[in-house]
Amino acid sequence: MSEITYGFKKALSRPVEETDEAVREELMKEGFGVLSEIDVRATLKEKLDVEFRPYKILGACNPPLAHQALTTEMDIGLLLPCNVIVYEGAQEGTSVVAVLDPKVQLGVTGRNDIDHLADEVRARMERVLAAL
Repeated sequence: MSEITYGFKKALSRPVEETDEAVREELMKEGFGVLSEIDVRATLKEKLDVEFRPYKILGACNPPLAHQALTTEMDIGLLLPCNVIVYEGAQEGTSVVAVLDPKVQLGVTGRNDIDHLADEVRARMERVLAAL
C-alpha cells in the first residue's frame, strides 16, 4: 500500500474485473455497500467518443458511521460517500485500487469531534486494501 497526498492505494497483479469484484466483497466485510458507481470509461466513450482504460469510481457507505456523521453535522453529506477507485494498471493484467483518505476528506470541516469517525473509516479502508 502506498500513500498519496489525499489517499492511499494498492497496485495488484490481477485483472481489473477480478479486482472490482474483490473490492466489493472486502467493502461488504467492513460494513460498506456501494451506493453509486461511475464507469468513467463508458462515460468518456459515450460523451466524448474517446477510449480510456477501465476505470470505476465507487461510492461506498457504511450506514451506521454515516448516520453518526450526519447526526453530528447535517451538511456533512457533502463529503459522503467514501470514494474508492478501481482502474486498470499500466501493465496488462494489473489493476489499482485507491481510497480517498477519510481524515483528509472530513478534515475540511475543521471539527475535532468527528476525528474518531475518520479514524474508524480509515482503519476499515486500510483493511480492505490489505485484504486484496
